[in-house]
Amino acid sequence: MNLSQQFSQALHFANSMHGNQLRKGGQVPYMAHLLSVAALVLEHGGSENEAIAALLHDVIEDRGRSWNKGPTGMRNELRKRFGEEVLAIIEECTDTDEYPKPPWRERKEAYLVHLEQTSASGLLVSLADKVHNLRSILADYRIVGDELWTRFKGGKEGTLWYYDALLHAFNTRQESQPELLAELERARLELAKLMAV
Repeated sequence: MNLSQQFSQALHFANSMHGNQLRKGGQVPYMAHLLSVAALVLEHGGSENEAIAALLHDVIEDRGRSWNKGPTGMRNELRKRFGEEVLAIIEECTDTDEYPKPPWRERKEAYLVHLEQTSASGLLVSLADKVHNLRSILADYRIVGDELWTRFKGGKEGTLWYYDALLHAFNTRQESQPELLAELERARLELAKLMAV
């Protein structure tokens, strides 16, 4: 599959929205995460629209309130630029657009319930997102150890609970991409082994 100008426009828009952000607790540009999620989607058979949604999966949640007319204005902009299908996938990957955000555990529990009804496209982008997040957690844990958990609102117990619950949720959906799901399982197992040392 050849990627069109639409993908280039999405890449530019993602960078305009997230280019000044860094990943939690480090100096890695946030765009590295978005590019990695898009790459995972494409590597596992995703369409161009799914890859575009992967690039933009955090834009409503992270940048919607600062956009002209708030999250509704952001949705309208995404619809105009990238179409209904891309917007629908992004919506499925959005944890919340409320500000201030609801309590962490409440949001995560709601997202887990939401995954039961997510489309195959939304499931692919969400799974790619979680795989890259857990890979990053694993890499950072190797460097900083238990200090890592101070970066997360859920702390150590909450973060581990969430990834275990995500694994369960993805495993219950036949549409989950098996190789990506296996990658999430491997990363979680490797993290457990490191923490046991």
